[in-house]
Amino acid sequence: MTLAAVVFDMDGVLVESEHLWEENWTAYAARHGVTWTPADTATCQGKSAPEWAAYLAERSGVPDRAAEAEQAVVDGMIAAIAEGRAPLLKGADAMVRDVAAAAPIALASSAARPVIDAVLDAYGLTSCFTATVSSAEVARGKPSPDVYLEAASRLGRDGAECLAVEDSGNGIRAAAAAGLTVIALPNPAYPPKPEALGLAAEVAESNDDARLRLLGRLGGERQTQEVRA
Repeated sequence: MTLAAVVFDMDGVLVESEHLWEENWTAYAARHGVTWTPADTATCQGKSAPEWAAYLAERSGVPDRAAEAEQAVVDGMIAAIAEGRAPLLKGADAMVRDVAAAAPIALASSAARPVIDAVLDAYGLTSCFTATVSSAEVARGKPSPDVYLEAASRLGRDGAECLAVEDSGNGIRAAAAAGLTVIALPNPAYPPKPEALGLAAEVAESNDDARLRLLGRLGGERQTQEVRA
């Protein structure tokens, strides 16, 4: 089947922000006298906002305050974005703009809607995306395929007609389960496990490398050579 669209993850693919989620989860737990661990972070990565908020509240000993936990973390993330603490990753701007010029693109993110909008607005990328989907807007977060299936649907495509760019194990699993052809861009701080990485069709070394791989699969070798030139 012809590949005709691309769905991007956001955290760790477009912006350097995974550490900020961990920072805010840690801070909320600490306010309740609980030490947040790397294992907790691994559990929450890829979950939708309602899912990680429920886990965070339970872990912090206040299981009835998930909405409060979610709001605290989202507020912290938006403040960090406004302070410039979630910079675009090198090559991300060119990757988004060049690929958007070649095919429709969507975003499938575990971030809450206000965080997605804040990031895209901060870097002038909103108009590049035909569709953006938060996993809070579907039934299940990553590694379930729901957010990718919804993103593909909003592009008017089946999963098999789309490429995905993902940095995390749960994200790769979600995109692959939805039938997308995955270009993995492994997060060096939170690397995907080999089992998840094995689900990717290709592994890119950087956003620039991912851009060329995407354009090559969308437009063939001639277009890739033109971009390199």
